[in-house]
Amino acid sequence: MLLPFRSLPLLAALLWSALATPAGAQDQGREPAGAAPAPSAAAPAFRHGLSLMGDLKYPADFKRFDYVNPDAPKGGQVRLADDGTFDSFNFVVPRGTAAAGLDLIYDTLMTPAYDEVASEYGLIAEGVSHPADFSSVTYRLRADARWHDGTPITPEDVVFSFEVQTTHNPQRKFYYSHVVKAEKTGDRQVTFTFDQAGNRELPQIVGQLNVLPKHWWTGKDASGKPRDISQGTLEPPLGSGAYRIKSFIPGRSVTYERVKDYWGRNLPVNVGRDNFDEIRYEYFRDDTVMLEAFKADQYDFRVESSAKNWATAYDFPARVDGRVVLEMFENRASATMQAFIPNLRRDKFKDPRVRRALNYALDFEGMNHTLFFDQYKRISSYFFGTELAAAGLPQGRELEILNGVKDEVPPEVFTAVYTNPQSGTEEARRANLREAARLLKDAGYEVKNRKLVDAKGQPFTLEFLIASPAMERVVVFYKPALERLGFDVSVRIVDSSQYVNRVRARDFDIIVAGWGQSLSPGNEQREFFGSEAAGRDGSQNFGGVRDAAVDKLIDKVIYARDRADLIAATRALDRVLMWKEYVIPAWTLNYSRTARWNRFSHPEHLPAYSFAFPTIWWFDAAKAAAIGGGK
Repeated sequence: MLLPFRSLPLLAALLWSALATPAGAQDQGREPAGAAPAPSAAAPAFRHGLSLMGDLKYPADFKRFDYVNPDAPKGGQVRLADDGTFDSFNFVVPRGTAAAGLDLIYDTLMTPAYDEVASEYGLIAEGVSHPADFSSVTYRLRADARWHDGTPITPEDVVFSFEVQTTHNPQRKFYYSHVVKAEKTGDRQVTFTFDQAGNRELPQIVGQLNVLPKHWWTGKDASGKPRDISQGTLEPPLGSGAYRIKSFIPGRSVTYERVKDYWGRNLPVNVGRDNFDEIRYEYFRDDTVMLEAFKADQYDFRVESSAKNWATAYDFPARVDGRVVLEMFENRASATMQAFIPNLRRDKFKDPRVRRALNYALDFEGMNHTLFFDQYKRISSYFFGTELAAAGLPQGRELEILNGVKDEVPPEVFTAVYTNPQSGTEEARRANLREAARLLKDAGYEVKNRKLVDAKGQPFTLEFLIASPAMERVVVFYKPALERLGFDVSVRIVDSSQYVNRVRARDFDIIVAGWGQSLSPGNEQREFFGSEAAGRDGSQNFGGVRDAAVDKLIDKVIYARDRADLIAATRALDRVLMWKEYVIPAWTLNYSRTARWNRFSHPEHLPAYSFAFPTIWWFDAAKAAAIGGGK
């Protein structure tokens, strides 16, 4: 499920799942992609929310989410940080770098609850309706929904937003490719029609659409020049959300101020949130500089991605005396596949034996102990740590699904459990390298003059493309084992913009990247692993997976009939992706490591699926006074 723009800065995946098949639609889940919608009964009455898990937790007359503090004080500032720079306030176009925090100025049709796995409630929309076969969805907008200039939010704005995003953003165009029409169907109603039935996620992912003001983007700027949404801009855009842009220094900082007369401030979904008067983003050259800036109290909160930093970098006076708080929050909402991803578009990586050999060369246990202070676990599933991960041998419905692609997948899918090589001892490391050498020989390579060459005598070169200095030490640890096998290994470090451009253009051998997975996978799997996405620059099919069996299994996931069917289909997809050896799995920690200056408070009980900083936290004046600084 695509992350809604509103939640991206939280770095928390939305939580989705599948609900029971509605009466009369038992067979819709098996319709092929592109099938014309079957005739459907009249759409049911408008509802205040949607859930893929069945019943919504909160009734139509709910007053607030359980996890917020309705009496949270408003005020103060929170300072956040990002690395690199920005050059645009237009998130629609993929060119350039959009400023952090733009989600703060825009509302969406629906918004999630952080204590439910798969629910959305009305924000701009007061009601939502779809037929039992999921072939369309209609949203009814709130009469009092307003842009910051007081202009009503209209169906024309929603249609415009859909059209410009699918026209100018290739990723959104692909993701919403099954929406064939968005149209005004009433004074406050907009309907999205799909090209197929049975796709249960489509009504909700449409609800995540970022709604933009048509009258502003099609108008003129202060100099009288027509605005162009297909281009970047540093003109602060008109929004409808809880914040607006107050000030900025191009490329260096941007400050958002709370809109005191925000139209949606009293909605049940907004009670107890958006408590800071200002949210400020500061930009730094890289994470090393960013860490030192945090220790110098130049910003307030950071998520620590480095195990080494977590273990060694926070022994400074403010941490010792309690002015800085370190806290870990469990990630219950999602899974992550982080990996070394070879570019399958290049012939040298097309043989799965080569990719498996690269896995045998990775000494994770030694790396984990030496570099990561034994903090991580090796990933063995694209849905690692969740019920969606394949386990044991396939049985029941999963086996039935896999039998449908039996002739297109490795036989081990049915006979063995996928595991990564273990390298906890020197003997194991040597054995792994011997197995890697055997696999490379079987794939047609041999070592001549200590260099691994193909049948034509061409050396096997490996270039790791990275943008983070922190990742350099990881690749450097990996490099000697690869060189012992005869690979000609190099490491290329580039700046973030060059890295993004090269990955978009598929100009790399191996990158370190990955995919966040929700608890209810669906349409985004086509973007991650579908054949169409493999040939599209800028897609998230980084490695270039182009496989008919994978495409079929993705369809099984998307058109799952109920939760049990979704779990079976996802496990089947997971099992095949692992046995196809498309990546060299890396490692993960099922917690977010955070550090903050102790100026903030949060509700006594945080929601189950997000620590929601800074969304439901607030500035604590007493704490701030006790440690000094802040405002």
